[in-house]
Order: sequence, then structure tokens, then C-alpha cells
Amino acid sequence: MKNILFFLAIIAANTAFGQTTFGKRTTADGAIPASSVASKMKGLDSLAVKVTGTVTGVCQKKGCWMQLDIGEGKTMRVRFKDYAFFVPKNISGKTVVLDGYAYNSTTSVAQLRHYAQDAGKSKAEIEKITEPEVNVVYEARSVIVM
Repeated sequence: MKNILFFLAIIAANTAFGQTTFGKRTTADGAIPASSVASKMKGLDSLAVKVTGTVTGVCQKKGCWMQLDIGEGKTMRVRFKDYAFFVPKNISGKTVVLDGYAYNSTTSVAQLRHYAQDAGKSKAEIEKITEPEVNVVYEARSVIVM
């Protein structure tokens, strides 16, 4: 009974403050806009940085990845360290704060098609994916959903 009351108290506190944390505990202090990550990465392989931005998509199978708006119609894929946690599948449009690191990565056609399938894309849309992508991705050890 104590465990149930404790769990309910945590849910109530998170609801009252309007945010929920997934993964390790963190704060929003020092977070930079997701739109500035690529410019901060110039000349670097990786960068430990807190990022804030708007979620544009989430894995609809289990919430095991999400995409963040980085401006100019582009997104940054976010994965979760060691798949230690997932995020709710209904947070598109929400603002998040990520704590982790950004790095440059090449995503294969097979992996891009897998992501498209997880996102619920049609077979025709998936078959249009024919080239790998080189871009900045992010590995989060913590996500705060605002």
C-alpha cells in the first residue's frame, strides 16, 4: 500500500509541475536550442550538451526514439542511452529538454526504412528511401517532457 501511495504522490507532483522526467534525473539549466546543435558540432565528432526543442515524431511501436525540430524543415533523431528508458508515444508537439550528447552519424538505408516503419509510414513511403543519411543524432541519458 505504501508503494502505491508513493507512486501516486510522484505522479501528482509531476502533473502539478507540468513536467515528467524519463531516464536519469536532470534539470533544464544550460539547455541550448536544438536548432543550434549542428553549428556547435562544427569540427567535432561529439558534444556533451543539454538541448531543448519540440518533438516532431516518436516511435509508434514503443517510444524507443523521437525526432526533434532543428529548424529549416529538418529534424534530429534522438535515441536513449542503452535503451534504458522509452518516452510516451503521444508527445509529438511537446517541448522537451535532453541531457546527453550529440554526434555525427551515417544512417543506413535499412535503418532509415526501419525507422519509417516504426513511425507508421506507408509501404510506398518506405520504398522511396534509397540513400543513407549523414547527420547529427543525439543520445539522451535523460528527457524532461514539459
